[in-house]
Amino acid sequence: MALPANSPSDASMDRIKQQFLLFLKGVAMGAADVVPGVSGGTIAFVSGIYEELLDSIRSINIHALTVLKSQGFSAFWRAINGNFLFVLFSGILLSIASLARVVSYSLEHHPILIWSFFFGLIVASIIYIFRQLPHLRWQEWLGLWLGTLVALGVSFVPRVQGSDDLLAVFCAGAVAICAMILPGISGSFILLLLGMYPVMISAISDFQWQILLVFVLGCGCGLMVFSRVLSWLLHHHYSATISVLTGFLVGSLLIVWPWKESLEVMVDNKGREVMLSYHLLMPGTYGEVTGIDPNTIAAVGCMLFGLILVLALEYVGGKRKKL
Repeated sequence: MALPANSPSDASMDRIKQQFLLFLKGVAMGAADVVPGVSGGTIAFVSGIYEELLDSIRSINIHALTVLKSQGFSAFWRAINGNFLFVLFSGILLSIASLARVVSYSLEHHPILIWSFFFGLIVASIIYIFRQLPHLRWQEWLGLWLGTLVALGVSFVPRVQGSDDLLAVFCAGAVAICAMILPGISGSFILLLLGMYPVMISAISDFQWQILLVFVLGCGCGLMVFSRVLSWLLHHHYSATISVLTGFLVGSLLIVWPWKESLEVMVDNKGREVMLSYHLLMPGTYGEVTGIDPNTIAAVGCMLFGLILVLALEYVGGKRKKL
């Protein structure tokens, strides 16, 4: 006997699909956060979960702890949207743990293709986010320019030498997590500015649990504070906030431009080179200056793939909002 169209079985399968899709979005966010110059917040925004993510994190507060004490764990879990946070952060953590080596290898051996993919992804993200603005008044244009200038300023700030001192690791986590949930400003890039990126990549690759634990604690503290600020801004000054976030993305395009001439390079404790300063070049000039094949056709293909991926995420995110 066939089950009716809206049977409990169908509802259960639909929930499983939604949870799996949410997990994949977490995986994509984690992969993006590993790369200096790309933000997991961008993935969250274009996939339609950004505001829910901020509101869920914001719900972890004194009131939720009161619910835990008075009504039990189940009520607490519902109050903080626990299923959403657990599935999403499971994907993020699994992605960071499993893809750190892969991303590090890819950036070392195929940097042009990797940066091209993220360049295309961010261009499409700019188009998508800018479309969320109902009206373009002077306030929106001002926010766009301010966000762009801030991102450009961040990209040209001199880098410093990092340290594996636990206090420095904690502070780096608290600062970097703020960028990780902002579209366009990469937490990994902030770690690079602080000189902590090689330290954290090595800690992940070698599973230095003390450094990782302290970093996670710093991230937790920073996330609790900053998510509340950003959530309040989105609820009370949506258009202006979206404009600034779009500006962050526009400014970040310089960071992820694929064809760069290294001016200053730092070698981490694993012998890997991390670019500190650079010139931006056109593909033809890049080949002449560096003697390296610019892979123009393949790079353009990767850019188009990034564009298509964002369109797919936008479509899936739109479908989810209608459920």
